[in-house]
Amino acid sequence: MTDAAARPFRRARWAAALWLAAWMPAYAAYWGWRNFLALCDMAVIITCVGVWRGSPLLLSTQALPSVMVGALWSADVIGRIAFGKHPFGGTEYMWDARVPLPVRLASLFHVVLPVVLIAALRRVGYDRRALPLQTLITAALLIAARAVSTGKNLNYAFRDPLFGRALGPTPVHLAAILVGITGLVYLPTHLALARWLPRPRAATDRPSRT
Repeated sequence: MTDAAARPFRRARWAAALWLAAWMPAYAAYWGWRNFLALCDMAVIITCVGVWRGSPLLLSTQALPSVMVGALWSADVIGRIAFGKHPFGGTEYMWDARVPLPVRLASLFHVVLPVVLIAALRRVGYDRRALPLQTLITAALLIAARAVSTGKNLNYAFRDPLFGRALGPTPVHLAAILVGITGLVYLPTHLALARWLPRPRAATDRPSRT
C-alpha cells in the first residue's frame, strides 16, 4: 500500500485537528461538554478522527446523519433569511444575540460538513458497513443523552421532534426515536451513497478467489 493510500488526507488531517482544538473548547465553554452527546456535534468529532485516520468506515458513518440534517439545517437558515420564518425550526439560536457570534458562526459546520464528507468519500469510498455501525452509535448516544438529563432534548431523547412529547416509557421512546432516525434519515442516505459512491479501495482491490 502506498503512503498516499495509507494517508489519503495528509494535509486535511492537520486542518481537522486544528478545527477540533479550536471548536471543542469554544462550544464547551458556552453549551457545556454534555452537548457533545448531540448527534450533530459527535458527527464533527468522528469525522475529524476519520479524516485523521483516513478511515472510510468512520467517514461513512457520519455521512448518514450529516448529509440530510445539514441540508435541512441549511434550508431552515435560508428560509429565515429569505422569508423571515423557519420552515423546520432548530436554527433559531442563529439569530439569538445572547449566543456569542463566534459560537453561532461555528455552527455553520452544518453547511460545510456534508460537503467535506461527500468529497472525502468520493476519494476513499463509501463503506457499506456504515449503516449498522451508525445505528449502534446512535443508540449509545440516545441512551447517554437520556442519562445525563441536561434539560435539553438532546437527540430527541425526551420528546419527539414532531409533537414534542414522550412516545411512551423510556425504553419505548428511545426505541421509537432510533427506528425513526434509522428508517427516515440513515437508510435513504445509505442507499443513495451506496449507489453513487465507490466502495473503499481496500475492498475492491482484493484478489478474487479462483
